[in-house]
Amino acid sequence: MSATSSTDAGLNAGPHVVVVAGPTATGKSRLAVTIANALGGIVVNADSQQRYRDLPILSARPTPADMAGVPHMLFGDLGPKDTGSAAEWAEKAAKEIKEACAKGQQPIVVGGTGLYLRALMDGLIDIPKIPADIRASSETLLAEIGNAAFHERLRLRDPQVAERLAPGDTHRLLRAWDVVEATGTPLSTWQATPTSPPLNATYYSIVTEPERKALYDACDARFHQMLEAGAVEELRAFLDSGGALDMPVMRMLGARELAAYLGGAVTLNEAIATAQAATRHYAKRQVT
Repeated sequence: MSATSSTDAGLNAGPHVVVVAGPTATGKSRLAVTIANALGGIVVNADSQQRYRDLPILSARPTPADMAGVPHMLFGDLGPKDTGSAAEWAEKAAKEIKEACAKGQQPIVVGGTGLYLRALMDGLIDIPKIPADIRASSETLLAEIGNAAFHERLRLRDPQVAERLAPGDTHRLLRAWDVVEATGTPLSTWQATPTSPPLNATYYSIVTEPERKALYDACDARFHQMLEAGAVEELRAFLDSGGALDMPVMRMLGARELAAYLGGAVTLNEAIATAQAATRHYAKRQVT
C-alpha cells in the first residue's frame, strides 16, 4: 500500500480529502470506514458499479454492517437504466465533499474507477457529445472490417492514440474514432487541452496495491463470497421483475455471465470461471 499527497493550488488549498484507491477486492471499503471512524468522516463512493441501486451483492456494495455507522454517499444513486458519467459523478462528489467540510466532517473518497478519480482531482476535457448516427456508423464499420483494420485506419487519423491502444480494445478504439468523426479533431488533441477540476482541494491518496497473484486470488475468492451471499438469486429476481440484459446495470462484472447460466446457455461452473477471468482482467486494468 502506498500513499501520496497532491493538490492543484498549494498544500492548504480548499478542503483536505483522503482518497482510498486501488483495484477491486483489495479491502478499500473496509479501510475507508476505518479512517472515517478515526477522523470523524464520511465515505464518498468512487466505484461506478456500486452507484447502482440494483444488484448490491454483485457490485460488492457495502452492507449496513460494513458501513459501521459511517455516512456513505453516492452508493446506489443510479437506477438500472442510468449511465452516469464521470463528469456528472465528479460534480456530485464535489458537492458532498463541500457539505461534509461545512459540517466539520472529514471526506474520504473510495473506489477503483480511475476515470471518476481523474474527473474529480484533475478535471476532464469537455468533448462534445457524440451523435447517435456517428456512433452507429463506427460500430458498423468495425464489424465490417474487423479490429485490426479498424486500428490501422485510426492510426492514420490519430496516431498518438492508436499507438497506445491494442487492436482488441474495442471500446477505446470506437471512442477515439467517434471523437475525430464527430469533431474533426483527434482525441489526442482533445486530451492535451488544459482542464479544470470541479473542486479546489488537497488530496491525500492511499493506494491498495497487493502482489499480482494475491490480487487475483482475492478476486476469485470474492466472487465465490458473492455467490454464497445470494448473487444468483439477486440477479434472477432482478430479471424476473423486468430487468433486461441491455440495461447499463448489466455491464456489472459477473452479471452477464450469471445471466447466461440462468438462461441455460452455460453451466454455473462455466459462468463462474468466465466471470472470475473478467474480474481478474478488470483488476489488471485498474492497476495499470
